[in-house]
Amino acid sequence: MESKQRKILIADDEPDILEIISYNLINEGYQVFTAKNGIEAIEKAKEVHPDLIILDIMMPYKSGVDVCRILRAQTAFENTLIIFLTALNDDTTQITSLEIGADDYITKPISPKVLISRVNAIFRRVYKEDGKVIQIGNVTIDPEKYMVSINGGPVVLAKKEFELLYMLASSPGRVFLRNEILNQVWGSDVIVGDRTIDVHIRKIRQKLGLDCITTVKGVGYKFQLQ
Repeated sequence: MESKQRKILIADDEPDILEIISYNLINEGYQVFTAKNGIEAIEKAKEVHPDLIILDIMMPYKSGVDVCRILRAQTAFENTLIIFLTALNDDTTQITSLEIGADDYITKPISPKVLISRVNAIFRRVYKEDGKVIQIGNVTIDPEKYMVSINGGPVVLAKKEFELLYMLASSPGRVFLRNEILNQVWGSDVIVGDRTIDVHIRKIRQKLGLDCITTVKGVGYKFQLQ
């Protein structure tokens, strides 16, 4: 499913946040719907059946937690992705949110660019049909076989090296933030440092023998075949 076909519902009682997030998601190609409180969020979700819901926790009438519980109890929303966006950043709130069925948890304030990255990342992680063979120039990356080839010749990469390369190559020219890379490739349950990314990037470059991964100092990395 292309991103422009995916529907996202944003529920937040702050008009400025609704406007900013909506604007950026629409520019990214998503169909966007909004709700100003918990009750409206439930009604709108039933109406449009979004692929992803971005829920503020502290909303009038029904909290984001209540909305999540209600929707998760219905078969129609078992597979709907839910991201909590909230100013609450204590461990108890985060754990509770994930336990009741949230797929991700983002604390305010957050830049639109970071939010977009997280939204794109969660779609890539969940929608396996997006894991198609990538062909860029003379480089072929096959996620089903975990195989990389250059001009038809195989290149052997370790599992994490492959996943990192595939992530970067999935959007050529796009800068992936370091935290985004850590979350997507290693996951939030594994504690690794920035040095881990650097080591894997160096190994990928050496094995491919290509100048295809660019370092954006202080930000992250991008795949760009020279």
